[in-house]
Amino acid sequence: MISRRGILFIVSGPSGAGKTTLSDAALRTFEEGLELSVSCTTRAPRPGERDGVEYHFVSEAGFDEMVASNALGEWALVHGYRYGTPRAPIEKAIAEGRDILLDIDVQGAEQIKLVYPDSVSVFLLPPDRATLEARLRGRGTDDEATVLRRLRNACREIASAPAYDFIVVNTDRDDAIKQFVSILRGQRARTRHMTQEGLRELVASFGEPAAAETA
Repeated sequence: MISRRGILFIVSGPSGAGKTTLSDAALRTFEEGLELSVSCTTRAPRPGERDGVEYHFVSEAGFDEMVASNALGEWALVHGYRYGTPRAPIEKAIAEGRDILLDIDVQGAEQIKLVYPDSVSVFLLPPDRATLEARLRGRGTDDEATVLRRLRNACREIASAPAYDFIVVNTDRDDAIKQFVSILRGQRARTRHMTQEGLRELVASFGEPAAAETA
């Protein structure tokens, strides 16, 4: 195998677009080659969420301490709560040649792109507003005021989609998964993510080029 640096993949999109579904499918596809970055948040756990698995749930004071110590690669205020991405696991994964996937909002993605310019960003879109609203209501986890707020925020988030490297429209779940996995697979094969040492070793393993024939 050719040695390479780990790739930082970013996936963003409005609530209800299907980010978790696509992320889970990619993690199953690549198994040990891809891992999910676990963000920190000041919001309370939802039913079924576990600390350190879906999120690291921290207090406001604890979040303040992480910001002050520059322990976060990005952080943002979303729907009244703060979310942030710990730097240490990302940098360890990249150095060891492991890929890492970040499910973050557009504010966080913009910050991550500044810190890690080689990261690859994907924006996930619902096919239309009506479908997005139906998905949000179908979850049954938010009250009416929260659903309306998420819809308003979705319009602002979607305006940032053109700044991403790729856009996937989630009209059909299986098709969206195939597109997302194809993007990740294609980026993993790009030479710009491989180390120069690894590329030299690959070329050298085939021996010296044959001498040109003379007329």
